[in-house]
Order: sequence, then C-alpha cells, then structure tokens
Amino acid sequence: MSLPRYIARRLIVLVPTLFFVSVLIFSLQQLLPGDPAVALAGEEHDPVAVAAIRQKYHLDRALPVQYGIWIGRALRGDFGESMRNKIPVSQLIAAKLPVTVELALCSMAIALLIGIPAGIVAAVRQGKPVAVAANVLALSGLSVPHFWLGIMLILLFAVHLGWLPASGYVAPWEDWRRNLATIVLPSFVLGTGVGGIMMRHTRGAMVETLGADYVRTARAKSVAERMVVLKHALRNALIPVVTLGAIEFGRLLSGAVLTEQIFAIPGFGKMLVDGVFNRDYAVVQGVVLVSAALYVLLNLAGDVLCFLVNPRLRGPA
Repeated sequence: MSLPRYIARRLIVLVPTLFFVSVLIFSLQQLLPGDPAVALAGEEHDPVAVAAIRQKYHLDRALPVQYGIWIGRALRGDFGESMRNKIPVSQLIAAKLPVTVELALCSMAIALLIGIPAGIVAAVRQGKPVAVAANVLALSGLSVPHFWLGIMLILLFAVHLGWLPASGYVAPWEDWRRNLATIVLPSFVLGTGVGGIMMRHTRGAMVETLGADYVRTARAKSVAERMVVLKHALRNALIPVVTLGAIEFGRLLSGAVLTEQIFAIPGFGKMLVDGVFNRDYAVVQGVVLVSAALYVLLNLAGDVLCFLVNPRLRGPA
C-alpha cells in the first residue's frame, strides 16, 4: 500500500470523527448552567440588553442553526468573539497555543528521557534491583497526583530553596533564562506522568522483542549484547512507542488544566477553565475544538510514522 493511499484511508475515518466531536462539543456546551446573555447583561440584566446580546451572539436562534453558523465560521478559522473581553477567540488561541506547545514539548522531552531508558533497563535487567527501581519510578509517575506533586515541588524549590519561581510564565523571546525557570517545574510534573506510561510500554515492547527469533539469531552470531539491544531490539520495540508518543503529545497539547492552574501558566488549560467559569461559550468551544483537532491530527501523524518505519504495514491492501 502506498503512503498517499494509506493517508487517504485514515482521513476517511478522521473527517467523520471530527464532525462528531464538533457536534458533541456544541451540544455539551448547552448543558452548562446559567444563561450567558443574562450573565453578560450584569446584575440588573435589563431585558432590552439581554435581548440585544441574544441577537448579537445568535442565542435566539434554534440550536441546529446556531451549530451551522458556528461550524461554518470555524472552518474558516473564525471561532467567534469572546463574550467576556470582546476579543476574537482566534486571537486568544493564537496567543495561548505557543505557551501550551512549549509546555508540551518540554514535558515530552522529560518523559522520553525518563521513560525509554527506564523501560530498556527494566526489560534487559529483569528481576534485578535496577529493574525494580525502574518499575517503582514508573508506578510513582503514574500514581502520584499532578496537583500534589506540583505543590510539593513549589514548596521545595520555590519556598524553601528559592531556586525557581513558584508560578507565572515568561515568554522565551522576552527572557529565555526566566522562561526556563518558569517552565521547568510544570514540565517535570507533566513529564513524570507521561514518562511512567512510556516506560511501561517500552518495557513491554522490549521484553517481547528480546524474545524474537531474529534477536536469538543475532546473539547466536556472537553480536555484542549492546548492539543486540540497541540496534536489533530497540529499533523494532519503538514502533508502538511512536504511536503512544503522538497520542500523549496530543493529550498534552489539549491542555493540562490542573498543572496550568497551579503554576499560573497561561495556556489552553487555564483558558478553558476561565471560559467555563465565565460562561464564555465561544472560548470554550474554540479551545476544545482546536484541542480535539490537534489530538486527531497527531494520531494521524503517529500512524503515518508507524507506516514508514514498519514494513509490515506496506503489504497488500
């Protein structure tokens, strides 16, 4: 099967998925308590003002009509205007997305640095103390709540030691040193959780690969054990890890709500929480739709990478 044909087959599935997600986002948004028009009109909520707000934001139209207007504009990159601060949602997303992308990239780098080496060690040294330690590390990353770990790191490195700021964010083009100082703690909190997942999957794939016939053949030919592990086993074991990495990266891009709230990182997660509390329908819908689209596209990217590195997927259709 050729790569363009494979991508086309995947897109046939992804387009209806995105359509269903958009309908779900729009429908669930209507279940939020309260009336946004009344909330925007103020405490006195004058009926004339409420009616004007409903008309401006199409809240007086039938739900299918509201959805049609919204999705038509969204396909053109217009997610409407924030009801709270009167700024186009596309501008808010453009301002917040780089922050979330940086946080996701740093978190993913930490996860890979922790997860893949720990998974290799746990698979190669099964039953040894170092393998037990790697498993404990992975389980700790999966089990420890992010909000608790974040608070503990703030108490240690910001309050007691004073090495890092407790919260806030500085863009890298403003001051790259302060940027690293503000991004390292939240990245570590998120990276340990993803690293635990990566470690477990890497270990399982490595254990299975190390028992394959071609690995036994390489060992029978007196190939150095390091080459057997790194060249023969790891290269094939990383195929499922590639897909997992794309999925986890998409999840990080969708916004880490608790972590961004704890560290006051102005990313997608904090923007989504603020939109929900302010009953800002346009912001919530835009953020969730963009997050879902990024997640789906990264899944597609992971599938394409697996197709490229795994010759078995290129067999007859």
